[in-house]
Amino acid sequence: MNLIELYKHPNKGVFYFKKLLAQGGEAIGKVNKGGAKGKYSEWLTDEGLIKIEGWARDGLTDEQIAKNMGIAYSTLRTWRDKFSALSAALKRGKEVIDRQVENALLKRALGYRYDEVTKELVEDLENGGMKLDITKVVTKEVQPDVTAQIFWLKNRKPVEWRDKQQVEHSGEVMNTVVEMTTEDRQKRIAELKAKLK
Repeated sequence: MNLIELYKHPNKGVFYFKKLLAQGGEAIGKVNKGGAKGKYSEWLTDEGLIKIEGWARDGLTDEQIAKNMGIAYSTLRTWRDKFSALSAALKRGKEVIDRQVENALLKRALGYRYDEVTKELVEDLENGGMKLDITKVVTKEVQPDVTAQIFWLKNRKPVEWRDKQQVEHSGEVMNTVVEMTTEDRQKRIAELKAKLK
């Protein structure tokens, strides 16, 4: 006959069980009192996943999302790896904001036009109140941003646009000056001076 004893761990405050087997052996393990499961199951609902996706779409980092969820960042990483629905919600939200940022960067790199609308509060003669009337529309132009262009090109075409170019050289480089005698060097210097004249 098996006997199960529940007791509270004095240091960790986690419930453990001790199972005494009829044969005299014992096994020790954690009792799931709904703590962690209760936490993640709340976030795996449609409502929870929509919140997570929304936070990602709003541009929050995973660390900030974990804080909003009331869990540690390491816990979010574990859940993200374990639960595909949570991972997918994070990805979907991030894809939206990433695309918006990409589009804004491209727009800034290329320059754009927009209409600046000025409205003034005027008396509404028909209804006897006040209303906002458009008094002026000015088309403004934002010039292309060189910094945005450079950033875009360095990321989209890194081979052509990186700051540091790598040049490969095949063959042998010989230092003939070191191998020359003093007499040969002086003779070569005289030849080069003669060519300069």
